[in-house]
Amino acid sequence: MPEPKLYKAVILCRSCDLVIRKRALPSNVRALCPRCDTALYDTPYFSINGLLALCITSLILFLPANLLPVLEINFLGSIRTTTVFESAIAVWGQGYWIVGLAVIASAVAAPALLVLSILLQVLIVKFNLTSSFWQQTFRILLKNHGLLSQLTMLEIYVISFLVSAFQLSDFSDVYFGMGTLSFSLLFLSILFLQREYNLEHMWEFVND
Repeated sequence: MPEPKLYKAVILCRSCDLVIRKRALPSNVRALCPRCDTALYDTPYFSINGLLALCITSLILFLPANLLPVLEINFLGSIRTTTVFESAIAVWGQGYWIVGLAVIASAVAAPALLVLSILLQVLIVKFNLTSSFWQQTFRILLKNHGLLSQLTMLEIYVISFLVSAFQLSDFSDVYFGMGTLSFSLLFLSILFLQREYNLEHMWEFVND
């Protein structure tokens, strides 16, 4: 795995505007401004293998989270189940195509693209792929990471499960399916993935 090119980076002290060259720090150490002692930066927790494990976990959970029923509604003997994708299509079919498109984008497409993007970045860094093709791909993925991260809103859909179950429980029996568990675990795995991912640190692996 290539070493991060921290020696080329500089930082501006937000208190006294002193330009300081960033250096690699040991764990649990924070850099201070030599002029005013303002805290500048510390060593981010960053593990390539940890990110790889979270990406694989998210991909394993993705299919059951989107294909298995998330809610089972028993109303007067009639049992209905729905998946995330089916609910989006149903909303689309009722004429609310903007809402359906938003659900597909934020709960299905964006999370998948985000995980695949981070997975490819991790593989490029882990296997030190330095050819021009892979480095150009790496730059494109880094530039679009912020957009994918903003489009991924699994937490809203998880909350909608709970709200729907609460509202429907007055006149029907509502059960959570395996899709709900898978979707909740997918939400947690992507949450931890985004927490451990450090975009600034990833840029330091880009070859000039």
